[in-house]
Amino acid sequence: MATYAIPEVVSPAPVAANEALLVANGDLRQSANEVCWAAQAGLEEMLTAAFREEGVALRRAHAYNPDLKHGFIYNQRMGMNVFEHIHPEAPLVVAEAVWQYSSHLLAGLESHRGPILTVANWSGQWPGLVGMLNLNGCLRKAGVKFSTLWSKDFKDDFARRGLRQWIREKTIRHDTSHVHDFSPGRVAEPERKLGAALAAQLRSKKALLGVFDEGCMGMFNAIVEDSLMNPAGIYKERVSQSALYAAMRDVTAEDAGRIRAWLDAKGMKFSTGPNEATDLTDAQILDQCRMYIAALRIADEFGCDAVGIQYQQGLKDIAPASDLVEGLLNNVDRPPAYSKDGRELYAGRPLPHFNEVDECAGVDALVTNRVWTAMGFDPATTLHDVRWGEHYRGDGIDEFVWLFQISGAVPASHLVGGYAGAVSERQPPMYFRLGGGTLKGLSKPGEVVWSRVFVEDGRLNVDLGRATAISLPEEETRRRWKEVTPQWPIMHALLHGVTQNQFMARHPANHVNVAYAPTAADADRALAAKATMFHEMGLKVSLCGVESPR
Repeated sequence: MATYAIPEVVSPAPVAANEALLVANGDLRQSANEVCWAAQAGLEEMLTAAFREEGVALRRAHAYNPDLKHGFIYNQRMGMNVFEHIHPEAPLVVAEAVWQYSSHLLAGLESHRGPILTVANWSGQWPGLVGMLNLNGCLRKAGVKFSTLWSKDFKDDFARRGLRQWIREKTIRHDTSHVHDFSPGRVAEPERKLGAALAAQLRSKKALLGVFDEGCMGMFNAIVEDSLMNPAGIYKERVSQSALYAAMRDVTAEDAGRIRAWLDAKGMKFSTGPNEATDLTDAQILDQCRMYIAALRIADEFGCDAVGIQYQQGLKDIAPASDLVEGLLNNVDRPPAYSKDGRELYAGRPLPHFNEVDECAGVDALVTNRVWTAMGFDPATTLHDVRWGEHYRGDGIDEFVWLFQISGAVPASHLVGGYAGAVSERQPPMYFRLGGGTLKGLSKPGEVVWSRVFVEDGRLNVDLGRATAISLPEEETRRRWKEVTPQWPIMHALLHGVTQNQFMARHPANHVNVAYAPTAADADRALAAKATMFHEMGLKVSLCGVESPR
């Protein structure tokens, strides 16, 4: 008789009654995990106390590592190993006070059969809210059932009710009454015709998204499968970050210097210093100018309509940050750049860039660019992280004011003062070892259309809504900036018809796309045309906070 090596399969023990397990997911970068651990430990202490008061013991499913000085799951293999020893029906809490790579957990969560609760602390510090929203988006794309909750200290009534409901019912029901199905028949004829014509044009004259290495920072939700976007007329041109770096080496110092000189002439400020490890240096800026020209040359070579640069991971170890480049690409008024044979590239128009190669944001940016251009509006658009926010009372305001923020990549036309109101500061060494400058500024007051394309139920979806970017007193703006990443640009935003908790419960990603319109009426019309175009492209369209786009 043959003898085979039969493998032993781990059989985790069930958890005790009135017990739940906790996992803490982190960054791939050791520097970030070590620095951010104190915030995570504080969250876990608050959360453990809140569960204890409800009669449940919250127990960590993996230990603190004294050698690494943190207790995070720090890569996908570790996540798989941790979940191998978690009973598949155990009540499971994913607690996040930091930015995290969702790919570390996805394998375990996809096969987990017990109730799952994602939790974040209401803080802009590192930020756990952004990490949790990304994980939520990944789980929704993967079809994994879960509940979600957020709180500053888990002592408030909202958080306690949520915990109690999850413990007793294994689910949390949030209010999402602000979400309405889009009805194209309610759109005025001009916007309906425009949206339909633009969608038909896209199917006929197809578009290319230049993707510089997809899958940034474990964001499974940011990858759109070809089969979902191709029927709408959008295709991917997969290019490599190594090709981008090689193209940077072909850009002369003189050509790169002309980009810097153009920005200087526009009044943009650069906060520079002598230390490469901690300061923004002229050499870093010059390399970013090389990357700007290289990206345009590659996009031109392949005929791309928009591009996305991953940067993390890959380029971070060989080049300064791409954020300044991204902000320039997204603006109509930007430094002229030329091909090797002397042609100006994408003259007089932006080359939409989707930060962190978020392909959902890329689809959105492409649509925004076409709708806004056809309507005669500034087509500059960007994504932001849904970073944090607080209620503000004063100066005629008594509302929850969101702080949207992204890692340095905004078009200058979105900022107070444009280029002259912007400053480039060094990216935090914790995330960006080789530095590079941001395009930092305060988003100008104005009328905004916000949106998010996402994958759920095997198809493309989009949520759209209206917002107003506002000014807050200078002292309050400074205070809020200190609560987040001070080197990065911000927007103070009021969402129309959507409360803080409704938005958090519904939003399917860490990112939100924004674009300005000249007036409130223009923004309403732009939303109507954009929603119609998405509908005609085959997306499931939902309106948030507004029942009709007009």
